[in-house]
Amino acid sequence: MSPVQKHLIIHGAVQGVGYRWSMAQAAEALGVHGWVRNRRDGTVEALAVGDAAAVEALVRWAQRGPPEARVDRVEVLAPRDQAGAPEGFEQRATV
Repeated sequence: MSPVQKHLIIHGAVQGVGYRWSMAQAAEALGVHGWVRNRRDGTVEALAVGDAAAVEALVRWAQRGPPEARVDRVEVLAPRDQAGAPEGFEQRATV
């Protein structure tokens, strides 16, 4: 079975609350590869790659986030770049 890829844009009070670190921990626990980063517009962006059930579980986690976050909505998009994800799950620099 080939892996599923989802590109996420998370809106709300999601910066400065440990969202990236918490998402990386959740992704690693689920066996999902990819990355997460803050964007200058106040959103958080992520790429999740892995087994369909694991990726969907991470999307559900993204809709809640860590306790300090307030998630208003999560856009789930097809990835713009179909290149493979890094090994593990990375926290990337702000773009």
